[in-house]
Parts: sequence; C-alpha cells; structure tokens
Amino acid sequence: MPNVPNVPMNQMEKSEIENRKSKIGITAPRGFRATGVACGLKKTGALDLALVVSDRDCACAGMFTTNRVQAAPVVYDRATLAQNNRAIRAVIVNSGCANACTGDDGLADTRVTADETARALGVRAEQVLVMSTGVIGQRLPMEKIRAGIAQAAPRVLPEGGADASRAIMTTDTRPKVFAICNSQFAIGGMCKGAGMIHPNMATMLSVITTDAKIAPELLDRALRVAVNQSFNCISIDGDMSTNDTVLLLANGASGTEIGELEIGDFTAVLTQVCTNLAQQLVRDGEGVTKFVEIVVSGAREESEAVRVAKSIANSPLVKTALYGGDANWGRVVCAAGYSGVAVEPAKMKLWFGDVNVFANGMPTNFDEADSTRALSGKDVFIRLDLGTGSAQTKVWTCDLSHDYVTINGKYRT
Repeated sequence: MPNVPNVPMNQMEKSEIENRKSKIGITAPRGFRATGVACGLKKTGALDLALVVSDRDCACAGMFTTNRVQAAPVVYDRATLAQNNRAIRAVIVNSGCANACTGDDGLADTRVTADETARALGVRAEQVLVMSTGVIGQRLPMEKIRAGIAQAAPRVLPEGGADASRAIMTTDTRPKVFAICNSQFAIGGMCKGAGMIHPNMATMLSVITTDAKIAPELLDRALRVAVNQSFNCISIDGDMSTNDTVLLLANGASGTEIGELEIGDFTAVLTQVCTNLAQQLVRDGEGVTKFVEIVVSGAREESEAVRVAKSIANSPLVKTALYGGDANWGRVVCAAGYSGVAVEPAKMKLWFGDVNVFANGMPTNFDEADSTRALSGKDVFIRLDLGTGSAQTKVWTCDLSHDYVTINGKYRT
C-alpha cells in the first residue's frame, strides 16, 4: 500500500473543503456533475445547453414566476415536483429560446426534452427538470436539443460547473456562480439574468445544489426564506419574466443530515449564497453602471417598507437620475409617495450616502457637491427613514442607461 501521510483530521477536512471550493458553483457540493455544450440555439455558436446531474436521488424545492403567462418548462416543473420532490436526478437548461407562449406544442417539446435527457442518463423522465430562457414565442428546435443532449450527457464532470454557467447566459456579460463549503456541507449555485428582472418569488433562472441531507418540506421552507431575503430584494427594470425559476437540489452526499434543530444554520448559509448570486445579477444588469442599495427604515410594517423600497427602485426617473449622477432627491420622495403606503412627508428623512438631503417635509441645507459626490461611484447607498415605526428592509437595484434601451430595442434582431 502507498504511504499515507499522518495528516490530522482537521487538516484533511481543510484540504477537502479547499478541493470543493475549487469546483465552480453547482459542482462544489459532493456528488454533482455538470457541463455546457453548443447545439446551435445561439446564432453566435456560444454554449447554449447546460446539464446538471446528481450521482444520487435529490430532494428538490422550486419557486417559480408569479406572472400569469408562464413558459412551458415552468408548467412542467411545477407538475413534476408536485408528484416527485424526493428523487430528482438532473436539470437540463437551454438558452436562446424561452419556449413561452408556445401552447400545447411547447409543453410537448418540454416533455420530450425531459424524456431524451432521462434516456441519455439512464434515469426516469420524472427525475428530470427542464428550464429555458431566451426569446418568447418561438418553438424549441428539437433536432438541435436532441443532438445537444446526446453531446452533453457523456460529458458531465465535477469540473463542469463553469461551462454550465456560461451555457445559460443570454444578455449576461459574465457567468454568475458562488459556493460556500464548510466541514458539514456545501451549497453552490449558478444563475443567469440581466434584464426582465423584477421578482415576486425569485427571479431569472437559478440552479442551487447542496450535499446536505434534508427532507423536501424543510428544503422548501429554507428556500422560501432565502429567496425572500435575496432574489426578492432585487430589481433591474421592473419587468417579470415568464420563465423565472429557482431550483434547490439536495443529494445528501455529505452525510450531514439537516433537521429542525439545524435548519436555521442551513438557511443562513443558503441565504448567503442566494444573496451573492442576486447581487451579481444586479451588477451585471443590462447597461448597468451603478449598483444601488436602498434601505427603507422606520416603517409601520416590513411589508410597507418593501412597497416603498420597490417603488423607488423601479422608478425610471430615479434610475435615470442615478445614471446621470444627479442628486434629485425629489424623485425618491415622489416615488415613496405613490407607493400606496400612507407615508407622512413631515416625518421622512432621506440620505444619499451620508448626506441628509431631506427632512421634516423639505430639503435640508446640504451641499450639492457632497450629494452629487455620494452618487458618483459604482456603488451607491440611499436610505429613507419613514419615521412611522421600526420595520425596515433593503433592496438592490441599478441605474438605467442608454445601453439598456439599445440592448432591448434590438433584442430579437
């Protein structure tokens, strides 16, 4: 037998953690493999089909768009998870075509995609979930999908997370991945999204994996908490997609079991992963030049703080002022006023960075140069205290630039 160095257990654990950290996103947890291939869905010839596979059955939780117009993969995955949330083995994701507003034919194409993937992997069709992103109203070119699946299935590797994350991109300028590994379990994720981002459940497409062992009911509870504190706190342009999906798969390969006593700690780590991914989405928004954190405090209830914060985050006038570096505090106060919350202007206070620009229903005696400087960097901080309670929230958003119009004015062409 070869000589095995007498390494203390804690050092061995550290080495294993570092090894897993070297994997990209979704393949950092044990027992997950992935790949990304080009099957001709994108005119550029870039990677456009991602496959994520677990070596063993996974518990799975999912959250989906609340848009009443839902893409075929959303309908399919909802139905699949309602019947099987304990034995998922794979997720297949295509970019370049949303398979939305395609009727019964589109749903049939989704089923065929799951069937073909299952056959290639040697698993059951109900163990495969499907995600799509791209242009609405176009049928999937199934001959290309079939060829892509045949190409991808034998290529899934523990090191394949990088290619998978690139294959799901549309107008994204870079892949979005993140993972946290500790001595008990790992959680890793990838997501895509740069426009049509305004969540009311999650947003965009995201696959998150963990090697913890956890029941589907607890997994679902953890995902809802994490999403509410991360993906539900971002907005790029106020548009909600037909395809928004986030899936969380847990295969138990670490041997660490998460029960009622451990669910709080697990949820905290999951929230960190989701928050990092969510902020990456905002920073890579279409035409974005500024990352903006908006904190609304002093609300009667958290729900009121959320409504005010999102009203500000989605205001085109606020976002264009931020792009121009114009400390136009009136637009922020105005957006709070039409949020539907019974705000009281005389009690409100507003800061750009550390500059108090509005209080007691009127502008303060602030230095215009200081307020402009507070908006000049790539990271901008805005705080509005409503002065009516103790509840607060935060959202992450961005500015609105000329490039956003250019990108979306020619999206299909």
